[in-house]
Amino acid sequence: MIPLTPWVKRLIFANAVVFMLSYVAPQVYLSGRLIPAAVLVRPWTVLTYMFLHAGLGHLFFNMLGLFFFGPRLEERLGSTDFLRLYFWGGLGGALFSFVFAPQFSVVGASAAVYAVLMGFAMFWPRERIYIYFVLPVEAWLLVAAFVVISFVLGFGGAGGPTAHLAHLGGLVSGFAFLRLRHWKRGAARREFRRKVQDASPATVSDRTAIQRWESIDTAMLHELNRQEVQTLLSKARGEGVRALTHDERAFLDRMTTRH
Repeated sequence: MIPLTPWVKRLIFANAVVFMLSYVAPQVYLSGRLIPAAVLVRPWTVLTYMFLHAGLGHLFFNMLGLFFFGPRLEERLGSTDFLRLYFWGGLGGALFSFVFAPQFSVVGASAAVYAVLMGFAMFWPRERIYIYFVLPVEAWLLVAAFVVISFVLGFGGAGGPTAHLAHLGGLVSGFAFLRLRHWKRGAARREFRRKVQDASPATVSDRTAIQRWESIDTAMLHELNRQEVQTLLSKARGEGVRALTHDERAFLDRMTTRH
């Protein structure tokens, strides 16, 4: 079983609690759903709609996606950026609904979960995902299919009650958030490289870093994280610590402090 990370666990719990609350008190559902055309008089709904679901199946599949794709991504991004990505996706879904389908009410964590799926595919595009636990599809291809489906059904008007435009908004917003995050970190990365180039060779500090990362207890990690730690360590040993990106070093440092 994939170990649940802190915010994945809390988000699943919050969605389940709100679903039960809305079941016994329908007014919670009615006052919390997003009606894009009325967002100026109901501004709280751009957040509350993410925790409401139209039925048990709707809740189950959204939380299943969060359960499978969220933990590894939270480990990679860190809890703060993971949470930002999640809500950025939900707000993107609200924005797309407001612009393109203001007359339809929207509920569900789908846009936020789609942003998480987009993030997973951007970091691990070749990871195989088994549809219905049978059909293997690489992550990038699955996300590309979701983009096409959401676009065609959303703008083609054949999607029925499903908020395909909100799904599309979550995918686009998730991509935009991670690209912006990467761009912001680029300046810090370039500055780091400049300092490394200006300094004398850091072979001693490189060896220290590798020794620290080698102390990670990989037996305590999920298989996917364990494989990534081993891959990055092999890269650091063969090409040097400087060959690792800022995100890769940060990931190894997080694994060091957790175990």
